[in-house]
Amino acid sequence: MPPVAPMLARPVADIPPGQLYEPKWDGFRSIVFRDRDEVVIGSRNERPMTRYFPELAAAFRAHLPERCVVDGEIVVADPGGDGLDFFALQQRIHPADSRVRMLADKTPAAFVAFDLLALGDDDLTAVPFADRRARLEAAVGPAPPPIHVTPITGDEAVAARWFDLFEGAGLGGIIAKRPDLLYLPDKRVMTKIKHVRTADCVVAGYRVFKRAKDAVGSLLLGLYDDPDDEGTQVPGIMRGGGEGPALVSVGVVGAFPMEQRRQLMVDLAPLVVPIEDHPWNWGEIFGDAAEHGRPSGHRWNSQHSWAFVPLRPERVVEVRYDYMEGFRFRHTAQFVRWRPDRDPGSCTYAQLERPVHYDLAAVLAGDVTPASG
Repeated sequence: MPPVAPMLARPVADIPPGQLYEPKWDGFRSIVFRDRDEVVIGSRNERPMTRYFPELAAAFRAHLPERCVVDGEIVVADPGGDGLDFFALQQRIHPADSRVRMLADKTPAAFVAFDLLALGDDDLTAVPFADRRARLEAAVGPAPPPIHVTPITGDEAVAARWFDLFEGAGLGGIIAKRPDLLYLPDKRVMTKIKHVRTADCVVAGYRVFKRAKDAVGSLLLGLYDDPDDEGTQVPGIMRGGGEGPALVSVGVVGAFPMEQRRQLMVDLAPLVVPIEDHPWNWGEIFGDAAEHGRPSGHRWNSQHSWAFVPLRPERVVEVRYDYMEGFRFRHTAQFVRWRPDRDPGSCTYAQLERPVHYDLAAVLAGDVTPASG
């Protein structure tokens, strides 16, 4: 019976030997409960998400076993099918039913199953994972899209190849599971291997710490694009209509001790400039759309307010990140060190690794044979 807390993974640096390996999907972790016509989609924090994904609820009623509990990930592919679109997935969580229905048609979701917790009257949580996987393939494998079963391999070399290739489809790494692993809710007993990279970024502003107005909450990071390189040029209005390289917002870094947060406020004070003199003068760039300081249609519009203290883009910080989603870091970056030796103008997208494109549809379909080539 719902809710059930999902089994979790702890990060490790290298792919562990002698296990079973799956791609790491980057969406909404979900446990799906079906009891005939009743369907409940539970989130990672055990809250129901059924109303936000009516197209999946209908697919589960039509194609999952009549009574089952399935663990997996809800994902949305970008319109071109080039990879996962986490931003579009976030937009699916909306209070208005009319918008939920519209988005279900415009950005339909898919469900990638990777574990089976119950089938009929059988509780499978005390069954070894290798056996659960076999039963998952038999019970859920025949279901048509938008339901999929994640690829799996016991070959460490294939897993390493997946780790490199599947990033080009928007996936986040590899999950490793012991064949004898029981399903332990809310326990970090699986392992995950994620991409870890560093980048030198321009500090373009900061947000004030919510619990202390004399401290920095997070630093806003920027990279310059290249107007002569289509692969590193941010399209359209986000460039602000200017000529030459544009300073593009790529993410934030914010995990600092309180003493350092207060010192940052002091150290950055001489760099504070009026918003009119800053590359990110969104009010000017977006005109009337920037109501209440948030540009309509911009990805920040649906998140917390982007109001910030603008800084002259003169300081450079090295941060650690896992991978990019579009032109931004997918997750919050981690502070590594200051780079006083680095020219801010040299902090461009060209320094970042560009994953080779890999067909997301092939991964979803399980048509993955990357051991050679």
